Amino acid sequence: MEYGIKFRPNKPASPHLNGKVERSQKTDLEEFWARVDLKDPKLQEKLVEWQDYYNHYRVHGSLKNLTPWERWKELELKTPIHEEAEAMFDPGKERIKLQNYWADLQQLKTNKSKEEEQKQEVASATS
Repeated sequence: MEYGIKFRPNKPASPHLNGKVERSQKTDLEEFWARVDLKDPKLQEKLVEWQDYYNHYRVHGSLKNLTPWERWKELELKTPIHEEAEAMFDPGKERIKLQNYWADLQQLKTNKSKEEEQKQEVASATS
């Protein structure tokens, strides 16, 4: 749990599970990329300006008409730091997922098989 961030991978080829990123990319396409010349030598500078505008000045309906910066400032004091997040982590309630979806799925199946074996061993020992 580096930085106190829980990684929750999306299943590959599932854009419906990644709506916020998809929406952000659509906004970029409509409000920035459609209005710039891709050959403009100042394109990188304009992109930096767009990102600043998008995050600090453009209100977002999904954030109750706040900018991302304003919303982040609201949540900043409520967000636990690494040590607090690690102290609150309960492996009995939640597991740390692997970044590779398929490897994570395989690990999950392996762990479930081990749990079943342990239950059977306990049941055999008590009978």
